[in-house]
Amino acid sequence: MRLFTCECCKSVLFFDNSRCMSCDQPIGYCAEAAKLVPLPKEQTADVSVEVALPGGKRETFLKCKNFTEHDACNWLVRAEDREPYCLSCRLTEIIPDLSDAKNKQAWAEVESAKRRLLYTLRALRLPVLTKTEDATAGLSFRFLVGTEEAPVLTGHADGLITLNVAEADAAYRENMREKLGEAYRTVLGHLRHEIGHYYWDRLIRDGNRVEAFRALFGDESLSYETAIQRHYGEGPPANWADSYISAYATMHPWEDWAETWAHYLHMLDTLETAKSHGLTVRLPGENERVSTDELTFGDFDGLMAGWQAVTIALNSLSRSMGMKDVYPFVLSKSVRDKLHFVHDVLSDCSGKPLPRVAAPANVAPAAESGAAAPPRAPAALNAPAAAAAPSAVHPSPPAASPAALNAAAAAPAVPAKVKPAVATPQ
Repeated sequence: MRLFTCECCKSVLFFDNSRCMSCDQPIGYCAEAAKLVPLPKEQTADVSVEVALPGGKRETFLKCKNFTEHDACNWLVRAEDREPYCLSCRLTEIIPDLSDAKNKQAWAEVESAKRRLLYTLRALRLPVLTKTEDATAGLSFRFLVGTEEAPVLTGHADGLITLNVAEADAAYRENMREKLGEAYRTVLGHLRHEIGHYYWDRLIRDGNRVEAFRALFGDESLSYETAIQRHYGEGPPANWADSYISAYATMHPWEDWAETWAHYLHMLDTLETAKSHGLTVRLPGENERVSTDELTFGDFDGLMAGWQAVTIALNSLSRSMGMKDVYPFVLSKSVRDKLHFVHDVLSDCSGKPLPRVAAPANVAPAAESGAAAPPRAPAALNAPAAAAAPSAVHPSPPAASPAALNAAAAAPAVPAKVKPAVATPQ
């Protein structure tokens, strides 16, 4: 994530800012222009601003409804879209009951992580479509509150990403991280992982890349349910680090892909941050200095060299503060090859529309954790809503049954590949 500059006082701004901390100027993020822009001082509900877009065209933008009503967003929405919600918020289909202050805070944190994810996807020029725009290949999110009777499992199925909003609670997340033996566990990491499943369907399955995928990751047509039972019954292989980015990646080729994809996005975002700060680091034992200013994001070998230098520096700084390593990973040759594959797929697909290919029956994710839900248009974005989710619990999910979570009428069960929360590079 790069730094931004206040157009009024030239102070540094950060991606989540809705106001300049130096001059108190109200600001909003325009995703179409990829910049933070000043807003009128008088913050009325219908405040608008003209923004110069790439190519010179000027268009009028309004504040997202979640910006004006909940202060839970800082994005703008194009006036001509006639949409109350920004490009990020309109992807959210169901949220918790916002009359509960704890739910509202957790939801705001989850939405913040989603905006950061979408920033990276847009920078990579990947298509992001809502279910309204494309009922088959579109994307939507459900952020749900679980109960003891109906726990919510984080997962992806047919473009629907479900997240347990309890993941926004640091104590809950750390407890789960320790129980599952994870190196990292963050909301952003979950979203990066699950979006990896979505783009596997779009770019690998529908993009005629399955055979190339199998050469590195293995045969994804193997039973996902059997893989779950084996992984949580036997654990990962003792030498898993020789071939996988995480222990969770050993469970099934789909999870290996999603973990590797998430790690690649993790690398890109961190390196862009380092580049924005003009960071220059030296590899230990070598005289060569790596200037992140000179990194070219199309050069995989350059990215890996920069990543090695930056992460060694990060870990050294962290140890100096008496803290655990920020980056507790060692990338084997096999893992680097998989990261290179993700890099090549993204480079090839950047700026192109999604492939339009029907999923073969033997390649599509099998509905093993719940009944498949039909595509739905986004509905009731910002009101208490109900949803159903599998009742399966970690570590060995049985067949699921729908259960209402957030009061009101129940929705269809969250379908296939809804699994125990992941150990992603988060």
